[in-house]
Amino acid sequence: MPGHLRDYFVVLPDSAAGAAVAGRLPVRESTGRSAAQESTGPAAAGGDGLTVLHPSGRPWVVARTAFREVSHLRRGDDALVLIGPDRVPESVLAGLLEGARDRAGLERRLARRPGLHHVIARLSGQTWIRGTASGLRRIYHARHPEAGTIASDRPAVLARLIDAPLDDGALALRMLDFLPHPLSRRVVWRGVHETGAGYGLALPVAAPGTAAVPGPAEYRWWEPPAPELPLAEGARALGEAIAASVRAHVGGHDRISCELSGGLDSTALTFAARATGPRRLSLLTVAARDRYSEDETWARRAVELAGQDDHPKPTAPDRHADEPPATDRPIATGRPADPGRSTAADPPADPGRPAGPDRPADPDLEHRVIPADDAPYFYADLASCAAELNDEPLPVAPGRARAELLLGRARATGSRYHLTGYGGDELFLGLPHAYQDLFHGNPFTAWNHLGGLRHQLGWPLLPTVKALLNRSSFPRWLAGAVTAEAQPVARTPLLSWGVRQSLRPWFTELANSLIVEEFRAAAEHAEPIDPWRGRHVDIDAVRMGARHFQAMEDIGTTIGLPVAAPFYDDRVLEATLAVRLPDRISPWRYKPLLVEAMRGVVPDALLARTTKDHMSSDEHQGLREHGPELAELWTGSRLAERGLVDGRQLLRLAAEPFSPVLVEHSISSTVAGETWLRTAENAWPTAPSRSDRTSPLTRTSEAIL
Repeated sequence: MPGHLRDYFVVLPDSAAGAAVAGRLPVRESTGRSAAQESTGPAAAGGDGLTVLHPSGRPWVVARTAFREVSHLRRGDDALVLIGPDRVPESVLAGLLEGARDRAGLERRLARRPGLHHVIARLSGQTWIRGTASGLRRIYHARHPEAGTIASDRPAVLARLIDAPLDDGALALRMLDFLPHPLSRRVVWRGVHETGAGYGLALPVAAPGTAAVPGPAEYRWWEPPAPELPLAEGARALGEAIAASVRAHVGGHDRISCELSGGLDSTALTFAARATGPRRLSLLTVAARDRYSEDETWARRAVELAGQDDHPKPTAPDRHADEPPATDRPIATGRPADPGRSTAADPPADPGRPAGPDRPADPDLEHRVIPADDAPYFYADLASCAAELNDEPLPVAPGRARAELLLGRARATGSRYHLTGYGGDELFLGLPHAYQDLFHGNPFTAWNHLGGLRHQLGWPLLPTVKALLNRSSFPRWLAGAVTAEAQPVARTPLLSWGVRQSLRPWFTELANSLIVEEFRAAAEHAEPIDPWRGRHVDIDAVRMGARHFQAMEDIGTTIGLPVAAPFYDDRVLEATLAVRLPDRISPWRYKPLLVEAMRGVVPDALLARTTKDHMSSDEHQGLREHGPELAELWTGSRLAERGLVDGRQLLRLAAEPFSPVLVEHSISSTVAGETWLRTAENAWPTAPSRSDRTSPLTRTSEAIL
């Protein structure tokens, strides 16, 4: 069963039609019953359902979460529901709700907590819903023919409820490498709409004395902070935000894991996770095939420093649970595991969050290095993409087999929660577009920094000056952001509202016309995320990365391990944007803000790294190794059937993995679109019988707020 049926929630209107919709929600894999028919006792991990009711007794929020916690409270007719990685105590919910007279008041209180939750509130009879400013948590809505507006965090569920057809224009857009704001909000099902990140959705009730219910309205609840803080002050705030986000995800868990690539981002989270005091911390590193790669060396150094006060012992390399120990790859570990503590084979009575006071200050460290030969190339096992139906085709799909390997090995350690460093590059690396902003207020500093960057990237002087002085509007840029011309990948100054993209040679005329028209139509009314180019691009990049991270979360749901990217917390985003530009990015320092934020948490020797590895060779080799799989994919291509790609040309390219066409143009988004379409064809189980869809509340124990 695709992942979207394992983890979702819906928000329903207070009507008989809304209650009927609850009875039509996707059936559960384990019991065959509808979501509304599940027990609605306290929200719990493991896939149990929860129904929160309107004051009338009809279903308001129906949540079926695999790992996310549902916290809820009612005071009179007002109510608050938070859905996120941690259970929020009732006393905290009461403090949030009771002191809030209106939506703005509640938002001020929520801003003091980690920004990781979906928020569903009812104040003065109006329901409003929002996700997160980072875009990690999103909201979708649709108009049901009987019930009116219904909302969810998964568009596929809404599409199922309203029988929405696919939208070829939105599908064609997803064949590009990335979609800039606001086109990223184009949902692939007609009639389903996405509420923009930083915006909420208000669902008014019927006016007194009438039966008519107004339509939903979007409102803006988030504004980026002004970049005013000096480096030292901003670093302190960022360090606190990262620590709080990590605690919200893994605090109280006895056994957790981290992907320790050896890069600065994953190293920072490893030490932040260590500080939460788990009994066991498993660190996983995928060895690189490139002999010049430095990641594994830095990862081993991090483990050594993390456990330098312990008593390490050599152990076996990473292996599956049913494999005998191997001896060819040593693994650095911290203190030997206490045999009296729980293990994967002997879980504690409460495997989720055991009591914390007895937990040691320093965890048992275990480092597993996955041999390079075990790691699949990109484009391996494309059929496995059918395990999840993401909200949209995502270009990370060709790397799914590699992600599944890593998460599977993490789960085999007994981990209860897995952390990754996703989002670190978008937040802390700094994009050159930001120098446009700096140039307005401090042109000399901007030009000085640009000079260093220009020499590193090989930007010619005159094109750089021309790009810096360019003042084109965002709508004008967006209208021309796609072209049939090949785009140079190097020595091109990047100082505009984004990156221009080329249409692929295997796109059909229909696909090209759909894409160009989508950009043109969006440009007519488009407004940037922020008036400043650099901030617009920075925020859009974070939201794009958060959207792509959903694929990793869904794989975790499939295999039974929650996966998190703490850097996508709203408080982390705000702390980053609040720092002055020349302090936050620099051509002469690598991620200076993150380095200073983790000073005292991560050893200085690790903060000194200034390099970053890449895996482009694995992608190119993947095209060669998995050419037959790609050829099979393009045989009977669903995209070709819809008239969006030239299937014969793609078949030829599958046999020519080193073709200059594939060197110049990435095929990953087209592969993702094809695998997504095939999954969407078989995404839905048989609908429940009519008797199952009637009077769902008669079989539901009530969770009245």
